[in-house]
Parts: sequence; C-alpha cells; structure tokens
Amino acid sequence: MRAAVRKRGRWWALPWFHLSRLERHELKWLFVGLGACILMFVFINLAGKVTEGDTLAFDTKILRALRSPVDPGRPIGPPWVENVLLDLTAVGGSTVLWLMVTAVVGFMLLQTRYRTALFVLLTALSGELLNAGMKALFNRPRPSIVPHLRDAFSTSFPSGHAMESAIVYLTLGAILMRVAETRLTKIYILALAILLTFLVGVSRVYLGVHYPTDVIGGWIVGFMWASVCWLASQRFETIDEEKAKAE
Repeated sequence: MRAAVRKRGRWWALPWFHLSRLERHELKWLFVGLGACILMFVFINLAGKVTEGDTLAFDTKILRALRSPVDPGRPIGPPWVENVLLDLTAVGGSTVLWLMVTAVVGFMLLQTRYRTALFVLLTALSGELLNAGMKALFNRPRPSIVPHLRDAFSTSFPSGHAMESAIVYLTLGAILMRVAETRLTKIYILALAILLTFLVGVSRVYLGVHYPTDVIGGWIVGFMWASVCWLASQRFETIDEEKAKAE
C-alpha cells in the first residue's frame, strides 16, 4: 500500500524521467526558442512605439523624476550615489566587458576548453555587431531633457551597455552554472548575472545618457541574444556527444 502511495505521489515526475537525454535537450531547446520568440515580439512592439514617439512622455517623466526640480543637472539622492552609479556604469562598458571576456577566454584556452572559449568569444563579438547595427538602424538621439552626467557618443536606442552586459554576464553565468554542483549555487550565479545587468541599466538612466525605454530595449535584446547563443552551443554539444558515442 505504501509503495502504491509513493508511486502515485511521484506520478507527475515520471514523464520527465522517462525521457531520454536527447529528448530532454529537445524540450529545453523548445522552451528557450519559445522564450526568444516572445522577447522578439515584445522588442518589436517596443521599438515601434519608440519610433513613433509614443514612449517620450514616459521617458521624460522618469528622467525628470531622477533630477532636482530646482537644478536638473543635480541628481536626486546623496552625492555618493552618483559616484556609485558612475562606477557601476563602467561595469557595462566595452573596456570592462572585453577585459572580462579576454580573461575568461584565456582561462578556457589554458584549460583546453577550446569550444567554450570560442563560444564566449563569438557571443561577445556578435553582441558588439548586433549593438552597432541596431543603433544605426534606429538612430535615436540621446536624451536632451536633462544634462548628461557622463559622456556618451553613440545613438541611444537600444542601450549598448544594457544589451552587452546582459549578453556577456548571462553567458558567463551560464558557463559557471554548468560546473556548479548545487541548485542553490546555480540560482546564486544566475541572480548575480541578472543583478549586474540590472544595475548597469539603471545607472544609464540615472546618469541621463539613456531613456528608460533604451535600457528596456537593450535588456530584451541582450537576454534574447544570450539565449539564442546558448541554444546554439547546446545544439553543437549534443551533436558532438552523438558523434562520440557513434565512434
């Protein structure tokens, strides 16, 4: 009787355990692909509203809310907040991101993880190209509503800092999650990658160099591109495993 109860209590888990490893991989690809399609739809909708100027009132309200009503050049909060966010925005800059990518690629090469090193490098490079292409496509001017607290030279939509930090930190987080042994550690790594991406985006709005919708668009594309690259890497790994078994 107890065995029957235990068996009935685990009925929901049986279909998953009965799937082969390849079938479980296929389901993961399906879910990630579906998520990427949803993000693409959301981004296209957001980009359309940005292009038509429908988000300008929202963007203006947020930027002005983060500045002193008396002096728009002075952000709200104590002076140290500005210094902290200046440091945080550098975490999403090209210099810091490429230093991290170079360090990780070098480490992977030394560990003879050549495929992983190539994956990290190609993901970061493709993110740079995607960012440049999308900025040229939309060509949205930088905000002029409040003074910039940091120099910015390229166009505004989508935010390159938000996009590239999402791509790099989520990719590195995915690699670390593969070697993490406990579920709690995996959750910690994922949460840390998301937190870094979030703080970089917030810093861009606080410093007045991006509209909030620029950052939201950068996050969406960054999450989507990181997911697509992860999906591709998983596919190639599965093919390699199948070839190794066949040999």
